[in-house]
Amino acid sequence: MPSLPINEELLSAKMVERVDSAHKNDFGELLVCAGSKYMTGALVLATSSALRSGAGLVMAFAPEDALDPVRFNCPCALTKAWGEDVSDTLKQASKLLTKCSAVAIGPGLDEEDPRSLALLELFINEAKALVIDAGGLNILSKHNELMPALKSRKMRGLNPAVLTPHIGEMRRLLKGDVTEESCEAFAVENTCLLVLKDSKTKIYTPHHDKTYELNRENSGMAKGGSGDVLTGLIGGFLAQGMKTCTSGIAGVYFHSKAGIIASYGLGKRGMLPTDVIACLPEAFEEIGW
Repeated sequence: MPSLPINEELLSAKMVERVDSAHKNDFGELLVCAGSKYMTGALVLATSSALRSGAGLVMAFAPEDALDPVRFNCPCALTKAWGEDVSDTLKQASKLLTKCSAVAIGPGLDEEDPRSLALLELFINEAKALVIDAGGLNILSKHNELMPALKSRKMRGLNPAVLTPHIGEMRRLLKGDVTEESCEAFAVENTCLLVLKDSKTKIYTPHHDKTYELNRENSGMAKGGSGDVLTGLIGGFLAQGMKTCTSGIAGVYFHSKAGIIASYGLGKRGMLPTDVIACLPEAFEEIGW
């Protein structure tokens, strides 16, 4: 089926109004479950991007030895450490879920930590809105027992999950070749919004009625950490109450647009994912968001 282009016209039609008399609780709270001792940057990038998305509150939820960089680099974020074991960590997470309107899980997770698997299972089963990336996707690909809960989210009154794999992660999820047909089938079979990251990003919807494509190549985005920025951005939009598909489309568009703005000022070779985050406000302003 032909893909609809992700462009300014599409995003202008999907703009969600912000009322100036609103307060922070009107714009939701995102729980960012990410990071580990040796991958603290992923947590900082996802949290920073979520803060720029317009979400009212952003909570970084990670092992204690991953949180100091967030405290130093993201003073506007809240922080909460995991428990020492699985049981305590799940208790903490369950309490946080009563407050949070969306969860982003995956960037920089320690895939061998049993707490990571337990948290992913909890969020698939209970998070109102959810985006899964990176380590979360790799854990999912190894644990087929989680797929029925992912598929049944909508039937249980939860928003379909957003999955944001790059080609390698998608290959692991499919356990085979990444093709147009296999990606469409995966999104429908698992009732999820699939954002396939590549030089041309493609979005597959759960109902096989539409696909979307962003054809705007930028080698400056081909750097570690760019995907973490996208995860935080989509999560932040979900937290604000935007529909699942709108959040995915908006995240992909503004991520790309901010990257283009960064490349104009810094060049594609020298720009960093942190520069993309810094350029998000200008990207929003350009189309009246």
